[in-house]
Amino acid sequence: MKKGKSFIALLVALLLLGGLAYTSVYGLGSDKSGSLDSINLGLDLAGGVSITYEVVGDGTPSAEDMSDTIYKLQQRVDHYSTESQVYQEGSDRINIEIPGVTDANTILEELGQPGNLYFIAQTDSEGNENYTYSSGIKMDDDGNVATDEDGNIIFDENVGYTLNKTIEELEANGSIVLHGEDVADAQAGYQNSGTANTQEVVVQLELTETGKQKFADATKKAFANGESIGIYYDGEFISVPTVQAEITDGRAVITGENSFESASNLASAIRIGGLKLQLNELRSNVVGAQLGANAIHTSMIAAIAGFIAIILFMLIVYKLLGFAASIALMFYCGLEVLLLSAFEITLTLPGIAGIILSVGMAVDANVLVFSRIREEIRGGKDVKAAIKEGYGKALSAILDGNITTLIAAAILGLRGTGTVKGFASTLALGIIVSMFTALVVTRIITNIFYGLGFQDKKWYGKAKEVKEMDFVSKRKMFYGISVAIIVVAFVVMGVNAGRGVGAFNYSLDFVGGTSTSVTFNENWTTEKLDSEVVPKIKDITGVDSVQVQTVAGTNEVIFKTVTLEVSQREAIATMLETDYSVPAENIAAESISSTISNEMRTDATVAMIIALVLMLAYIWIRFRDIKFGAAAIIALAHDALIVIACYALTRIQVGGTFIAAILTIIGYSINDTIVTFDRIRENQAGLSHKDDYAKLVNRSVSQTLSRSLFTSITTFIMVLALFIFGVTDIRFFALPLMVGVVAGTYSSIFIASPVWFDLKTGLAKKNK
Repeated sequence: MKKGKSFIALLVALLLLGGLAYTSVYGLGSDKSGSLDSINLGLDLAGGVSITYEVVGDGTPSAEDMSDTIYKLQQRVDHYSTESQVYQEGSDRINIEIPGVTDANTILEELGQPGNLYFIAQTDSEGNENYTYSSGIKMDDDGNVATDEDGNIIFDENVGYTLNKTIEELEANGSIVLHGEDVADAQAGYQNSGTANTQEVVVQLELTETGKQKFADATKKAFANGESIGIYYDGEFISVPTVQAEITDGRAVITGENSFESASNLASAIRIGGLKLQLNELRSNVVGAQLGANAIHTSMIAAIAGFIAIILFMLIVYKLLGFAASIALMFYCGLEVLLLSAFEITLTLPGIAGIILSVGMAVDANVLVFSRIREEIRGGKDVKAAIKEGYGKALSAILDGNITTLIAAAILGLRGTGTVKGFASTLALGIIVSMFTALVVTRIITNIFYGLGFQDKKWYGKAKEVKEMDFVSKRKMFYGISVAIIVVAFVVMGVNAGRGVGAFNYSLDFVGGTSTSVTFNENWTTEKLDSEVVPKIKDITGVDSVQVQTVAGTNEVIFKTVTLEVSQREAIATMLETDYSVPAENIAAESISSTISNEMRTDATVAMIIALVLMLAYIWIRFRDIKFGAAAIIALAHDALIVIACYALTRIQVGGTFIAAILTIIGYSINDTIVTFDRIRENQAGLSHKDDYAKLVNRSVSQTLSRSLFTSITTFIMVLALFIFGVTDIRFFALPLMVGVVAGTYSSIFIASPVWFDLKTGLAKKNK
């Protein structure tokens, strides 16, 4: 590439980077709203709409019915945001909090009235019609079209199906063949229409075991008489399909929808109506951010500080290559902001973790390539050939590391719920963008610099001769260190459980807590509440975390903590009355359930197991040796246990970010481990003695040691910046991440490859 063309290429690249930056900050539309401003933020960062429902009927609903209703509502409101929260308040109320919206009325209209869905037979047992269809044309007593004096047809405003009896009458005569709780699931989908092999939009219904038999009896009668079964919800018929066959397997489809969107809306209405409990709206509010107003500001400071530190590190260590990587990382940031806005992904604290991980993986890919380039230069190749060869040799490790993490993100996105799904979205997006910038943008910038005349090897550096270290012979010591830390942590967990303080310090996200609603005499800002009232609540109750939410348009503030004793609640009330003249009637405390339900934990666990199995299968296929996959899974389990040990030993709160922290470290660790395994695979091809595996492992780990350390340093820098500048809850999140980064690096060097060695040589001996 000639200098002139290289200069033009550099200018174009810088203009594109400037355009990305401008779009992110200022935008291109007439409202001058940049992508950064239009990113949807979660409840923890920006607040949203809070809706409280109350169970209709006498008596206290059972815990099972409340749990089932909460879980189904969670799946329903995931339509608005995967970061929505649904939890129990008191004994008969359910709270829904949806981020990124400010119009509670619109949400209420779209949600409808939960829990009053009925499937109604067209005729009763005596053949009388339960509902009739009106075309809008009036009929006279003789059954003819009614006309006025001038012969004009008389029209009626009532068009569509209407009930001829009350719900109570239909219940009494057995015409209601199914209730909402008899529906297990409803989803929009497609099926073959039977004509020209085309696809038609349908709603797919799946019934419970109880509903299966009731529906079989109802469809048998309706099919024999050529009748329909109307679906009645929220005071009107939402669908009246004709029964085309007796349905005995508990699965049915509703045809006739005009579009996938209309089918999705119908399915959604059936799901929201398919609750065991009927709910009425009690109140709705717009609430502020859970982490306080400073959370975004401090996170931005942390991101900028961490990013500058990474750039300085890359420039010092990798010189011109580091400069190229820094420009590529700037492209990464711009593209990430643009795509987060374009795909309307809700960004929360766990989402920030996914972005941090993908930044680390972007740096990791660059470091891997740069290490290869320097090795080629040391081997005698010129710079141009070294660049080409470096990217070629690093490609397989980069792809394998990122694909395994993408597998985990995909499964978590498909099977997970709530924050797990949100984490998966940001992680998957970040990985794709980071691969693009590392493999494409960095390479283009590097070639531009070469074309501008930076062709001397001094600008790129040369790898030093690798001093081979003996990791295999000391592996039992490394195993012992890890086992000791994990055992100590479990002992401490047992002691704490025995003392009655719990094995972990669970936050209200996991175990629920107390919500104290206070109406002050004046409007308080979040900053003032955080600096003045929250410290007093912590001091008199002894809790270490208080979530604060302001209610828009009022003086009401909601303080959420772990469960408080009566004496603690009274102490808060006394403090508010004494210090702020808040009347007792303006203070109300209610118990609230966890925002992470047992079903959500089960979903996350199942998703993680499936992801690990698929990752194992992928590594097995790619490396043609299941022992690589087994060793990687053991290393991942090691890292997860070390992070869990961190939570147990430090007693920091185990909250909603706990799952995200574990998943982040697993994603980080597998990427690091894959790179080492890739080098073992490469070196194994030239191994002259198949039984000399110890030397193979020692050489491979030694060759990738600097890359592992440099990648860990850059990732650690980002998390450390969050820990230094972040608010309290962000620090609680950053600390285990820092421990996890160290653990992931340790396992990649001292655990994964030695375990592979033991599996390889142990099985080889048994086969002799």
